[in-house]
Amino acid sequence: MNTSQIPKLPLPPPLVGSEVGSFTEYTVTKRMPKIARQIIEENNFSSEINQSLEKLAGELPTGYLQLLLNDTGEDFPDWEKYLEPYKHQRWVDVPWFFAETYFYRLILEITNYFRPGEWQGIDPFKLQKSQGLKASIDSIVSLCSQVDKWLDEANEESVIALLYFALWGNRVDLSLWSAFEDDRSRFDIQTQSAHILVNDASLVKELLTSVEGGRVDFVMDNAGFELICDLCLVDFLLGSGLVSQIYLHLKPHPTFISDAMIKDVHETVDFLATTSHPEVKCFSQRLQVNIESGRLVLCEDNFWTSPLAFWEIPTSLKQELAKSSLIVVKGDANYRRLLGDRHWDFTTNIADIVSYLPVPMVALRTLKSEVVAGLKPEVVGSVAKSDSSWLTNGQWGIIQLGWSRLRI
Repeated sequence: MNTSQIPKLPLPPPLVGSEVGSFTEYTVTKRMPKIARQIIEENNFSSEINQSLEKLAGELPTGYLQLLLNDTGEDFPDWEKYLEPYKHQRWVDVPWFFAETYFYRLILEITNYFRPGEWQGIDPFKLQKSQGLKASIDSIVSLCSQVDKWLDEANEESVIALLYFALWGNRVDLSLWSAFEDDRSRFDIQTQSAHILVNDASLVKELLTSVEGGRVDFVMDNAGFELICDLCLVDFLLGSGLVSQIYLHLKPHPTFISDAMIKDVHETVDFLATTSHPEVKCFSQRLQVNIESGRLVLCEDNFWTSPLAFWEIPTSLKQELAKSSLIVVKGDANYRRLLGDRHWDFTTNIADIVSYLPVPMVALRTLKSEVVAGLKPEVVGSVAKSDSSWLTNGQWGIIQLGWSRLRI
């Protein structure tokens, strides 16, 4: 690793599942086994695959890491290196970010995702993704209609509203809530603004309106309604002329249940095109035109499904991001990667941590883990007093700029 890339500050310890009473412990010992068993219920895999999934679920609370064996994924050599320091360790004793990313990668080996045959390329989370999208159709129609109006008005304040939608679209993250529950995408933006712990939306708007048709990169999070919210922001930025090109950085294979791949974007655009609502059809057509013209670029990299911290980004990918005017980092897991999933003091200056980034960054994230930085002490005191689960219940969000050299 290039040491010049790491944060300016000493690195605190990583989160681990053995922290008694933590959300990390709950995830490794309860949530992850439930996810493995849910895959059995929602797919028609062979009995051999289902037995392996059940074995994994049973081992997670107290057992030891399984190794990848005879895997055919192109990232297999990388995972052999990532696994080396953690061989013969329990799931609860390794860094949480490693445990989670490896859990999802191991599921793909178990379900033969990379292996030629009957199950090759089968997304074990496809049912959840498709149900999540279908359940949100009313909200999709309303949002697309609103974007149409905003494009006609060319109102820069619309950027702030769309940032809010991109933030709170996280509410339907399928790794925490089932897509079969009531539609969670309905919300009042103004009411929700009171739940934003760091709100740099106005600064982001100023930055976007000053880039003069430059490039913006999105590090994407979930499929479903959240992806729709992200694509609405993308559509507005391109359609209003604020930005000339946008890159979407997507996952190369299924992970974290609902994380979006290139395939999910295309399937979402196709889904929108089949609706009977004219505003939604037009939205789909604009997206397709932008993809075909190269104004909207869909790309993937194995880094995004690795257990590496953001400051361990490959040089080639960092150089690509350096061409951008702004990096939009979506969601909780990507935020954890930004901070190396470590126990930073909540009031640590975010710019000092992400000083390794080549350009300005804004994080759009609802809190679903015990990792955060850049909060004011009075904000931490107030929210902790009003909501004991504020770090993990997804009810609080941040629109947070972080770059030590940012000048507006």
